[in-house]
Amino acid sequence: MRPILALSRAEIAKTLEMPEVIEAVEQAHAALTTGGAVQAERSTVEVPGCTTLLVPMTAAIASQRVAGIKLLTDTPANAKRSMPVQQSTVLLVDPETGSCEAILDGPALTLFRTAAASAVATRHLARAASRTLGLVGAGAQARAHLDALAAVMTVDRVVVWSRTKARVDAFAAYAQERVGDVVVASGPEEVVRAADVLCTLTPSREPVVHGEWFAPGLHVNAVGAPPRPDYREIDTEGIVRSRVVVDSYDVVRRESGDVLVPLAEGAITAEHFETELGDVVAGVRPGRRTDTEITLFDSVGLGLQDVAAARLAVDAARRTGLGVELRLN
Repeated sequence: MRPILALSRAEIAKTLEMPEVIEAVEQAHAALTTGGAVQAERSTVEVPGCTTLLVPMTAAIASQRVAGIKLLTDTPANAKRSMPVQQSTVLLVDPETGSCEAILDGPALTLFRTAAASAVATRHLARAASRTLGLVGAGAQARAHLDALAAVMTVDRVVVWSRTKARVDAFAAYAQERVGDVVVASGPEEVVRAADVLCTLTPSREPVVHGEWFAPGLHVNAVGAPPRPDYREIDTEGIVRSRVVVDSYDVVRRESGDVLVPLAEGAITAEHFETELGDVVAGVRPGRRTDTEITLFDSVGLGLQDVAAARLAVDAARRTGLGVELRLN
């Protein structure tokens, strides 16, 4: 039996290239629509006596020869402990034999695949003339999103806001090495009104972005809210005004406050968010239809994306000798 490969956060960062992850994630979404990929119905488990939520994500993609599971934990109380609120581990198995193939750090994969999914959505839903990238949030995902979206659109200008000055200043320095024009905004409204493509990257419980700020032709990637039905970054008007595309209807209708709150209010029906990204990629449903249409990608995050990125990381690590080999038997 082949040894199990264990890959750390730093090793994953060395193996993955964003353009390759974007292509793998795009193919995975198309395969989910056409039947070449599957993922288990997602369930969440609240751990008794604490704030931790367990979120297992199982998926397999035939064309990419990968199957596995990601276990995500969401622990709001960790914010007071100066620990990450979300943590995760990804385990791959050989699709043919079922034997364990690899164990990988989840956050490193999440960073790549989340930004890659936004890039896929932007490729299919944003206007071709989009040049200004707006970012609400300036952490690690902001850097990953800048790198990913620059691979699918021309980014001439970045407008960014964060509640944390040190964080936004550090991001601005990073962005200025890649984009000449970087603006630190005074608030989220300034970001939204300036953007052609907007990414919301905050773990907010209450909306930080309002639909009244949306200009015709805007594309939004709503990314940051955790998988809890009462957390959302976009207000009800923003959802109502947008044509919404989701990563997975089955997942979103259980976990995304961005659509579940407007649904409970009666502002939308379930049909408002039935279109999946894979439907658009595979050509089953259209992407952007007019230059004035407002589009919004509601990204909750899928194990399908994680295993697609993990496949790339494991194959690259085997080629280059990275990682630690384990024998549990």
